[in-house]
Amino acid sequence: MQQLYTRNARAEVGNSVEVNKVLRNTYMLLALTLAFSAVTAGIAMAANMSHGMGLIMSLVAIGLVWFVLPKTANSSKGLLVVFAFTGLIGASLGPIVNYYMSMSGGTSIVMQALGGTAVIFFALSGYTLTTRKDFSFLRGFVMTGLIVMIVCMLVLMGASMFGFDVSALHLAFSAGIVLLMSALILYQTSAIIHGGETNYIMATTSLYLSIINLFTSLLHLLGAGNE
Repeated sequence: MQQLYTRNARAEVGNSVEVNKVLRNTYMLLALTLAFSAVTAGIAMAANMSHGMGLIMSLVAIGLVWFVLPKTANSSKGLLVVFAFTGLIGASLGPIVNYYMSMSGGTSIVMQALGGTAVIFFALSGYTLTTRKDFSFLRGFVMTGLIVMIVCMLVLMGASMFGFDVSALHLAFSAGIVLLMSALILYQTSAIIHGGETNYIMATTSLYLSIINLFTSLLHLLGAGNE
């Protein structure tokens, strides 16, 4: 009985060490990729990059995440893919930020979106890390929400191309994205601390996408009155 207790205790300690390692690596890589994205976004803004080029970079970045990252996430090549992905996403944000910066009070809008994103992320992550609550029950909601998000995005793009006024739907869509990304942050952070996610590269990518989508959605909501 004593030996069994000792083995269980050692297993728990080992699991705790592994979880802390994944958590530490995830937040370290997340900070680095966000900083790298800020640099590439600044370069794109200074170069006054077009929205068309930004869209192309976004599509390339999506291709990296869907087709390349899953094959490299367990090797050092995964880090290169993550930085390539986040660099492209950062650059694609340049035209978007420039657009809002050109509005009346644009600087305030961008700063409020940045601040709101930081508050939501740190509040949700901090709550999950402090309470150690298991949010695995959100898996179904998150997976379904991501599918609905993609479908809605395609529908809105198609409606805009045919000249329909979808501004109100865009606002509702952005509000829905804020809710969905908040749920994803809770789910992903919980998965890390409960051992459901052991690959820090994949965890970083998920949290990074949540933060970027939060930021762009808040930008749209805050800037809607000036569009």
